[in-house]
Amino acid sequence: HTLYALDWSIRASMIFGGNKPGDYKAHLKYTRDRVFAFAMVLGELDDVKWSTGAGAINMGYPAIADTDVPVIHPTGVCTYEEVEKELDHDKIVQRAFEVRGLKVTVEKPPIPVSYGPAFEGERIRKEDMFIEFGGNRTPAFEWVRTKELDEIEDGKVTIVGTDVEERFKAGGQMPLAVVVDVAGRKMQKDFESIIERKFHHNINEAQGLWHMGQRDIVWMRISNQAYKDGVTLEHIGTIQATMSKKRFNAIVDKVQVTLYFDEKDILELQDQARAVYKERDHRLGGLTDESVDTYYSCLLCQSFAPSHVCVISPERLGLCGAYNWLDCKAAFEIDPTGGNQPIEKGEELDAKQGRWAGVDEYLKSNSAGAVESLNLYTIMDNPMTSCGCFECIVAIVPEANGIMLVQRGHTGMTPVGMKFSTLAGTVGGGTQNPGFMGIGVIFITSKKFLFADGGIKRIVWMTKSLKERLGEEFKQRCEEEGVPDLIDKIADETIAEDSEKLMEYLANVGHPALEMDPMF
Repeated sequence: HTLYALDWSIRASMIFGGNKPGDYKAHLKYTRDRVFAFAMVLGELDDVKWSTGAGAINMGYPAIADTDVPVIHPTGVCTYEEVEKELDHDKIVQRAFEVRGLKVTVEKPPIPVSYGPAFEGERIRKEDMFIEFGGNRTPAFEWVRTKELDEIEDGKVTIVGTDVEERFKAGGQMPLAVVVDVAGRKMQKDFESIIERKFHHNINEAQGLWHMGQRDIVWMRISNQAYKDGVTLEHIGTIQATMSKKRFNAIVDKVQVTLYFDEKDILELQDQARAVYKERDHRLGGLTDESVDTYYSCLLCQSFAPSHVCVISPERLGLCGAYNWLDCKAAFEIDPTGGNQPIEKGEELDAKQGRWAGVDEYLKSNSAGAVESLNLYTIMDNPMTSCGCFECIVAIVPEANGIMLVQRGHTGMTPVGMKFSTLAGTVGGGTQNPGFMGIGVIFITSKKFLFADGGIKRIVWMTKSLKERLGEEFKQRCEEEGVPDLIDKIADETIAEDSEKLMEYLANVGHPALEMDPMF
């Protein structure tokens, strides 16, 4: 019977491929590249099985046996391995798919609610919420890890935690770690952050589920109606496993998801994840804005803020903190029609403020005309728009002739008379708001941070935790700018939470912002 199948594939090569009888090279190329067949060899091998299996291999079809046969790794005839073994019948089909390079993708995850882009802008208010995760209420983070193919059971979702079902109740708040392990022959560690950032879309496309943020500042809600429809905690993992494989079909072969719900486990894993986040953030090395002709856009948050366009350069990462220039470059290579597109800088219009003709042109066409011009290096004149996923907010403090910084998660008052939550409502929405801007935390240590406004010397207040997070890198930038003691002159919430006390402190320490040119 094997011969009939092989005979059919040769006929397909002649009929559909237009190849002539006897042209074995053309037939091999066609059958290997276009006919995704494989030979599954069951039972002990005899001369007939050996010979027909060899015939299949000569046509580019690998042979997978359930007996202890010697394996033959790639020699160029088949796409990958030529002879492979898998003794477990429960796994042999999956192994055959891997060896042949077959990809099975599902259009929508198997969940009890509707799924699609139409639900991306859906909001879940507190009164409609069944349960929430993160959002500064509980620890929560998301993390993609690259593994070997044999380390992952494709599609598996594991829940780790004590009394999880009892804690999954109306009005509840739960900690959450979403750890997604991926494997693929073409998978690279550089692609991890790209897959991770798509979690935002994966969850938001499910009716009754809402997602905001990324990395370790994630916030997620499940609505009362979704719970009534049958959504469970396991479905969070099902969505990520299904859609990560579908969206990144070209590089991801297997996906496995583990959901953690105990705070102790989550905090331990979060430290590991943060070390990886930091490593990703420092990959750019000495790359500068001047050394490249192309920047990248990020349009992933336009479902919430249709006029928002993130412009990402080597020295300015995305305001979510999850995407830098290299991430966008890799994302474009993976998906040339996706949300990260190259922007040719074009003519330089203002080097100090960071304005280019090509960037302005791209912004206008991709914001539906709402944004016509952008200056990357200032907060005062056509600054970057924001959606709602920013890590940190920069706001002008007029009386101090400087700016303040407050990160997501800080719940106290700030010297401008607004808490983070109120400021976020002012900054987000995809509009340009001179004097206010959302940024990624790492941008603060960039040489291009508010370059046109005076840079880090303008910082008069930032939260204590932000000072600690920036640590030695910020101190190094202070030394580079000739103000090694600047960190001690910047107030935080332990010194002042209103402008009057702030001004008193700045005058006492002699903050450089007080002597600089007026910001407006």
